[in-house]
Amino acid sequence: MAFPWLMAVALAASCIAAAGVGVVVLWALPPRREPAPALADPGPEPAVFLFEGDEIADATPPARALLALLPEVGAPWPRLRGYLQGRLPGLETALARLEAEGRVEHAATGEEPFGLEAERQGAILRVTLAGGPAGPRSVTLDHASHRLMERELAELRATVEEAPLLVWRQTADGAVTWANRAYLMLAAERDVAAEVLTWPLPRLFEAAPTEAQAASARRRARVRTGAEGRVRWFDLHSLPLGPEQLHFGLPADSAVQAETALRDFVQTLTKTFADLPIGLAVFDRRRELMLFNPALAELTALAPEFLATRPSLAAFLDGLRDKRRIPEPRDYRSWRERITTLETAAAAGHHEENWTLPSGQTYRVTGRPHPDGAVAFLIEDISAEITLTRRFRAEIDTAQAVLDVLDRAVAVFSPTGVLVLTNDAYARLWGSDPGRSLGQIGIAEATRAWQAMARPTSLWAAARRFVATPGARPAETGEATLLDGRRIELRLAALPGGATLALFRPLAAAAADADGAATAASLRALA
Repeated sequence: MAFPWLMAVALAASCIAAAGVGVVVLWALPPRREPAPALADPGPEPAVFLFEGDEIADATPPARALLALLPEVGAPWPRLRGYLQGRLPGLETALARLEAEGRVEHAATGEEPFGLEAERQGAILRVTLAGGPAGPRSVTLDHASHRLMERELAELRATVEEAPLLVWRQTADGAVTWANRAYLMLAAERDVAAEVLTWPLPRLFEAAPTEAQAASARRRARVRTGAEGRVRWFDLHSLPLGPEQLHFGLPADSAVQAETALRDFVQTLTKTFADLPIGLAVFDRRRELMLFNPALAELTALAPEFLATRPSLAAFLDGLRDKRRIPEPRDYRSWRERITTLETAAAAGHHEENWTLPSGQTYRVTGRPHPDGAVAFLIEDISAEITLTRRFRAEIDTAQAVLDVLDRAVAVFSPTGVLVLTNDAYARLWGSDPGRSLGQIGIAEATRAWQAMARPTSLWAAARRFVATPGARPAETGEATLLDGRRIELRLAALPGGATLALFRPLAAAAADADGAATAASLRALA
């Protein structure tokens, strides 16, 4: 019965071999691992600062990046405090408890809470800035997008820093939390005594803007800089930006200088116009009185209070009519048409006319166009000038009448040799009246006319030389015979001012006078 036993041994060996193969196979397979638990999102790295005094001892990369964004004025700790003042109201009050408590926390509520933790560890001050929670608001950027954002941020910073205008941010209590390079340079020019600027940043404009001014309104302010106190002007624009205010200061020195020059010029013109005896009235394009001087009120008899109300041109002219300071019109329609013509002519170009008033005065009214459709009227009292002209004309008429009564021919030449005056006897003697000639008659034309009616003689050449000789000259006398046989005597005499008098006298009358005088002398001798 050995066979069954052998079969049992073989079967056992087979089972053992199979079991060994199974063990080997199981050992060769990789071990089964349990799924690893999901790692929590660590969120953004916090900004942590370690300060030793006002200087920084160490900081995380986000903290160093934040310091790089702040103006490089003063030590790091004051710079950071100045930056945080506008974002964490009441920060200074919380930091005042730090020495006593050793650790303080201060936060500002909002859509994304933002806070600060400060802890004193011996000589080291640890400051941690905590932002809003991560989670749904966290954003993951690829490398290219991150580089583009950094590049755009650098360009924006450079643009603001290099801008030729002042840009700064200020809290409600007036603390300056950020400023660009132009602001810092101006602050350094103003505070020449300070070697370097420190936090908090100085306020260049002490007057805080009102609510109306802060709403993007413009106001003008000045800053004195340098040891000599040079004044620089700026146009300030303010607008709210969260809990702070954003301010812009545009240089306004050129505008102030131009406005000052214009104001001085207007004052000079005003003083000049105030002393002018000519009335000035300037009407704008809407034909409202824009400018006038005191002489206008005196000449027109209109009250200055009425002129100050800027009446229209129609109301101004109606006032003149009521004061009888315009020519008396036959009817209102013709007067209105006359005034309309005057206004139209003044707007188109220079226009001038004389007004004879019912009082006997005479006004010269001149209209001139001004830029932008304005019209200026000048009113001048020329009554004295008109009276003097009339008197002078009357004297001339009287003198002409006296000359016309004389039986001797008279001719007067100007210093330039132009015939300016003759009488009726001259016209009868030479057969022409120069007063009716349209052109000028000189000594050359006059002597040719005389020569044509007389026999040849050198007298006319001598007359031309006498008239052409300037200054004082002794009188000259000569005789000539006309073609009809009459003999005349020409007497040339110098008049004041360089003029010349030519006096013609018939010699027959002179001979008769001489014969009568000789006869009378003989009779007296016989007696």
